Amino acid sequence: MQQSELDRHLDEAASAGQGTVYTAAACLVARGGETLFHRAYGWLDPETRTRPTQLDSLFDLASVTKVFTTTLFMRLVEAEQVSLDQPVAEVVPEFSGRRPITAFEQPLTGLLDQYDYPDTTVDAGRVTFRHLLTHTSGLPAWAALYRLPSREAAIQAVLHSTFAYPTGARLVYSDLGLILLSQAIERLAGQPLDQALRRLVLDPLDLRHTFYNPPAALHATVVPTEVCRWRGRRLVGEVHDENAGRLDGVSGHAGLFSTGGDVARLGQLYLNGGELDGVRLLSSSTVAEMTRVQVDFDGDRRGLGWMRQGTGEWQRPGLSEAAFGHTGFTGTSLWVDPTTQMVIVLLTNRVYFGRDASGILALRQAVYRAAEALVRS
Repeated sequence: MQQSELDRHLDEAASAGQGTVYTAAACLVARGGETLFHRAYGWLDPETRTRPTQLDSLFDLASVTKVFTTTLFMRLVEAEQVSLDQPVAEVVPEFSGRRPITAFEQPLTGLLDQYDYPDTTVDAGRVTFRHLLTHTSGLPAWAALYRLPSREAAIQAVLHSTFAYPTGARLVYSDLGLILLSQAIERLAGQPLDQALRRLVLDPLDLRHTFYNPPAALHATVVPTEVCRWRGRRLVGEVHDENAGRLDGVSGHAGLFSTGGDVARLGQLYLNGGELDGVRLLSSSTVAEMTRVQVDFDGDRRGLGWMRQGTGEWQRPGLSEAAFGHTGFTGTSLWVDPTTQMVIVLLTNRVYFGRDASGILALRQAVYRAAEALVRS
């Protein structure tokens, strides 16, 4: 009965019609490493209702990319190449000096906003990697990097960014912080981000279906997203996030494409305390530190790179107090619940008809409830 409830929610949300939640989706629910539910929905070509979504279809993960990046960074921490409370400036010297607190642009509306603080400047040299991973650095949430002429110009804009608030004064979910973390990773690893991720995370975990910039030979399996006004075409195999696009599709905040099966394997790694199929990628103490509540601002709770089950508007029905996970703007999510031993992956292309498409929050909540009922049955 619970499986049919999951089916009902996901079938109803999939359609080729304008205004529906998505045109393609995949959902996987596992308990204790055993897959209980794994299905695909919709079409890669929704107008003609051809090319049904498959279990190996590649979805743009959007910000679910961040937990892969965090996993990579923590491998460098365990190798003692860097520490969590080390100033970012010690690895990226350009990110130093006093910076003004200024107004910032909202990503969806383009309107300028500003927080009210008596401080007018921030010492960038005091920002640590823990600040970046808990989104308390003081950096703005976003900047229109895609309007800049090149990848290098975009990177320089982040390295020399102004601040939105004093470091540690609040929690502001920041793509810029993860882009800055990417720069640190590349310098510590001595290779580009995509190569470091492949070497230190994807290959050890046997994640064969996870890519930045999927090769052209796989584009027939990629789930399309919206018609991008900046690029002037429907995106297939190109990252949806414009700033990641300006960064040549490779960034710590967005850019990965993957399948439900691969994303679930990353979740299972954390549920297992850092080990998967006999491979010890992270120590259990590192996993515990990453997934504990590090900061809590008005019910928005964060670990290191991970969201935690929150309170109030941040509560995810169907998930226990111990749950941790992450969501992505394209309609993706990964949640891990140690209480029920559940891993749940929901991948969609909810931006197919545009980024204003609604319904993903209600769908996620319905799916989490149905998944929790399934694993307890």
